[in-house]
Amino acid sequence: MSKEKKRREALIYHAKPQPGKIKIVPTKPYSTQRDLALAYSPGVAEPCLEIEKDRENVYKYTAKGNIVAVISNGTAVLGLGDIGPEAAKPVMEGKCLLFKIFADIDGIDIELDTKDVDTFVNTVKIMAPTFGGINLEDIKAPEAFEIERRLKEELNIPVMHDDQHGTAIISSAALLNALEITGKKIEEVRIVISGAGAAAISCSRLYRAFGARRENMVMLDSKGVIRSDRDTLSPEKLEFATDRQIDTLTQAMKNADVFIGLSIANIVSPAMLKGMAPNPIVFAMANPDPEIDYALAMKTRKDIIMATGRSDHPNQVNNVLGFPFIFRGALDVRATKINEAMKMAAVQALAELAKQPVPEQVNIAYGETRLTFGREYIIPKPFDPRLIAEIPPAVARAAMESGVAGAPIADWDRYREDLLQRSGDNKKIVRWLMNRAKANPKKIVFAEADELDVLKAAQIAYEEGIASPILLGNRAAIKHLMKELEFDAEVPIIDQNEKASLKKREEYAQRFWEIRQRRGCTLYGARSRMHSRNYFGAMMVRQGEADGMISGFSRAFPSVVKPIFESIGRGSGVSRAATVHVMITSRGPLFLADTSINIDPTAEELAEITRMTARLARAFNIEPVIALLSYANFGSSDDRRALKVREAIRLLHSKDPELIVDGEIQTDFALNQRLRQSRFPFCKLAGREVNTLIFPNLESANITYKLIKELNASDTIGPIMLGLGLPVHVLQMGASVEEMVNMTAVAVVDAQEHEKRRLARQNTL
Repeated sequence: MSKEKKRREALIYHAKPQPGKIKIVPTKPYSTQRDLALAYSPGVAEPCLEIEKDRENVYKYTAKGNIVAVISNGTAVLGLGDIGPEAAKPVMEGKCLLFKIFADIDGIDIELDTKDVDTFVNTVKIMAPTFGGINLEDIKAPEAFEIERRLKEELNIPVMHDDQHGTAIISSAALLNALEITGKKIEEVRIVISGAGAAAISCSRLYRAFGARRENMVMLDSKGVIRSDRDTLSPEKLEFATDRQIDTLTQAMKNADVFIGLSIANIVSPAMLKGMAPNPIVFAMANPDPEIDYALAMKTRKDIIMATGRSDHPNQVNNVLGFPFIFRGALDVRATKINEAMKMAAVQALAELAKQPVPEQVNIAYGETRLTFGREYIIPKPFDPRLIAEIPPAVARAAMESGVAGAPIADWDRYREDLLQRSGDNKKIVRWLMNRAKANPKKIVFAEADELDVLKAAQIAYEEGIASPILLGNRAAIKHLMKELEFDAEVPIIDQNEKASLKKREEYAQRFWEIRQRRGCTLYGARSRMHSRNYFGAMMVRQGEADGMISGFSRAFPSVVKPIFESIGRGSGVSRAATVHVMITSRGPLFLADTSINIDPTAEELAEITRMTARLARAFNIEPVIALLSYANFGSSDDRRALKVREAIRLLHSKDPELIVDGEIQTDFALNQRLRQSRFPFCKLAGREVNTLIFPNLESANITYKLIKELNASDTIGPIMLGLGLPVHVLQMGASVEEMVNMTAVAVVDAQEHEKRRLARQNTL
């Protein structure tokens, strides 16, 4: 992708469909006059009076306890420097987005147009009653130190400058684990810190809190080694000035055990690396390019433990591992500050988590066979679902033990359950899907590549590393659209009607005729079918020249499904194919089946659809909790339609006792756990949140998924084909580009699963 195209794509992302990345939504009913009278005048007076009596009631009656202000003056933004408060706003909005998706904290970004420390501090103090915590961001040193120090002293809510402490906390956890692996002690190792800004100072202070000795530390800024005999050192730099008579990074690196890079790219040479002590620990955290290239460092020293700030290398030091969860724990006990004890507790919790067995969904998401504690895994991954259940409790407990908690937690098990509920799976399933696809991309045929939106989806899949597209359609039209989209990658283009495709058409026709000759198909008919892109593309998959296919953007579902069924057929032991739509809702993903194929399935077919849907949910790393829906509840009707669902449940309970499934049950009882528990405590779904709905017929399933999609503006993934012999998926006609990208990832993951099963069969022979 060209630099200009990347620029344009980023601008469109922030501008469309509405400017910015965050919005405010109501949390209370507002549909009636009564609701509005309670929300505002006159009802609002009552909580106001209660708060006037006791200011702590503000946490009871308002959202203060879950709101963090993300505040900056734009003087040290990312790698952009002093760009001003307005230009900093997209970054602060992004920080609010991360607060929400990782810890369910409502972030409000505030950009202050001042570089004066007193004005900044006084402004924040005036606004402080609004917020439960303050996250300072992208403020240049040394002002950042003074601003944070004063606000921590003068406010009674948590204040943290994440640029300083976030990196310090994550890198400290990584350092403790790296030292454990190498058998070195923190109080003995020689540490070199390249950089003397807010992050470097905070990191160095936290390393000292864990036992590192000042005399073993050498810090460098743009002028070289910070020595005690240098003039005009700031108090922060003087704190880490060395008495050693050295001036350069090369001299400092000699026999050093640890290098901490918070400076600029490519300042560490292979020679410097070779001069370090055995088993060197190198955290090259400059972004986007580290102080030494990862591959070069690994090639130079086989005994190195390396970490960077990049997601494409092991051991990413990523602040998102820290700040959402630290503030979550601090807010939940109404901490008056974030102190050293709380930061150290976060460090220790992160370090310990890396030593625990890694959930399979994390291994899959990051394309690993098995992540285990060691040189290439010293810190948890950002999408590890355990983070929210481990870091906030450690921080909250430290706040209580250090005497800064205003609302101590009594029931820790209940607290962890609440945290897991907060984590929300509504978008995580899409991130997991993309990460898994990227881990092992497959060749996917786009059977309508001469459609602009389809080609856009193929381009995104290619550029994001999700899939290797094969573009099928009119060559001239595809090339014209590629030029328009600046899609200049060397990807295969196949026009099935060109003379160049004659040999392939004949090969595919012969094979198709072999498959269908006893089903009324002639060789002439097979040859004719191969001019159709859906027959041709499906045969590409059948013949192993592609791993999967997606089609259906421009044609009705039945007309696309027929060529696929005839060319691919059902998988071994499958009597009925089916489809699932995954609805991305605020309560998490909902799997709905069968949404597109079986008009009125029998009880036996419903049971098979349920089993296939359960396997799909597990492939998405979600344990299925399944309700078979009806207009009746547990025997309340003996109509044949209710009896069909009841019989399907009997079959499932007898033949698949491990499945968490029950019915027949009405939709409201299925989705409302409290209501279900009060009326049907005997139900096998008791105490569980249903995430999979099996419908009694096609019309109810199809109507429901479209209602959810349109009324709730829910994202969808589907229809996902179940029961086919090979990975071919049919889009909804007119699917959006985003939906097509999601379905491409589904096709890739499906191809990965087929490959896994094929290799397993080969290994058993």
